[in-house]
Amino acid sequence: MKPSLPKGTRDFLPAEVVKRNYMFSVIEEVFKKYGYVPIETPTMESLETLSGKYGEEGDRLLFRILNNGDFLSKADEEALAARDSNRLVPSISKRGLRYDLTVPFARYVVMHRNELPLPFKRYQIQPVWRADRPQRGRYQEFYQCDVDVVGSTSLMYEAEQVRIYDEVFARLGLPVTIRVNHRKVLAGLAQVCGIGDQLTAMTIAIDKLDKIGPDKVREEMLGRGIPAASAQQVLTLLENSDLSALPELLAGSQTGLEGAEDLSGVFTLMEARPLTNRCVFDIRLARGLDYYTGCIFEVDLDLPDVQMGSLGGGGRYDDLTGMFGMPDLPGVGVSFGAARIYDVLEQLGKFPETLELAPRVLFIAFDHKTFQLAFEALTDVRAAGIRADQYPEPTKLKKQMRYADAIGVPYVALCGEEEANRGGFTLKDMQSGQQEFCTVPELIDRIR
Repeated sequence: MKPSLPKGTRDFLPAEVVKRNYMFSVIEEVFKKYGYVPIETPTMESLETLSGKYGEEGDRLLFRILNNGDFLSKADEEALAARDSNRLVPSISKRGLRYDLTVPFARYVVMHRNELPLPFKRYQIQPVWRADRPQRGRYQEFYQCDVDVVGSTSLMYEAEQVRIYDEVFARLGLPVTIRVNHRKVLAGLAQVCGIGDQLTAMTIAIDKLDKIGPDKVREEMLGRGIPAASAQQVLTLLENSDLSALPELLAGSQTGLEGAEDLSGVFTLMEARPLTNRCVFDIRLARGLDYYTGCIFEVDLDLPDVQMGSLGGGGRYDDLTGMFGMPDLPGVGVSFGAARIYDVLEQLGKFPETLELAPRVLFIAFDHKTFQLAFEALTDVRAAGIRADQYPEPTKLKKQMRYADAIGVPYVALCGEEEANRGGFTLKDMQSGQQEFCTVPELIDRIR
């Protein structure tokens, strides 16, 4: 059998894992700084939990898991005979891989409602799965890094999460633009254009504006039943980039005016201290997830020469827990697209050169007698908190040194008959080539 990976997934070599862990550590450190605590949820959720939360396109991207055992024993016979997948799936699959971390978090909050103080601030760093078409920066298995707070409608948390975005990307050395809009502004836009009952159709179409352009978006709106005059009015209003102009543009919609007021409040809070990165109002931002009810966010790399999709996004969802029987619990959260961030950091060479992968020292013995002495010293060095290793047999020196070069250790500790008689090791700096005799305590001090 030829070894292969499922499409949209990838292996990570040790050096890549070290870099990814560095990225996670930066993100996690900022999360903790802002008072968020960690949780974890299962890889699988019931399809009942996942379905209907991500819009029509999101539902198509859910990975469904076949029921255990003879999954066809309870299959819908009519759907099977008709080859109707949509009708068949509920009878053969009850579980799915999580699509994001937000919906499982809402389920988590409802199930643990009596154990959580409100507001409750959590962060979560775990993989998610989407049956998307793989391409650069887009995978079917990838990590998300989320922060959410539930139990408060305060706009302070929107401003706080913008600052989290700003600080994380500043620490990683990536210039970004944080774009902000509001679902009520989009609803108001639909209302003043006479298509208030077609908000979902409008947002699905304009969410693709950057990818396919206004002409194609107009065609898609028409294809979704939006009148031509309304479609053109939507595109005209989307040309506005001035937050202060919203009250006039949305004067015919109370909902739209509420959204404009919220946005004004968030930007006022953020004016208290300057950001490192740009944060802008973008009326064209229309993230397609159905559960957003307030501010929505998206983060784009601010480097025109590097083509990459959004590096993060999120928003307010004032009744997501209502789907699980706990209505009126507001929440807001943002997510970091770890896979894309990793790819950009790798492409730009932004990972620190000082990230350590190999042991600090490799012990090399010349014969079986010194092998035992080297192993005893190895144990002492590890007890001192230093990462160390030993070649597993006293073979030819050239072979052992080639291994030291291959794994990139900065030092080797050589033990032959002379070193054994003197009670120590020859410590070699692999970069400079300098050598010196050391006892074990001296060796520990030198390596530190």
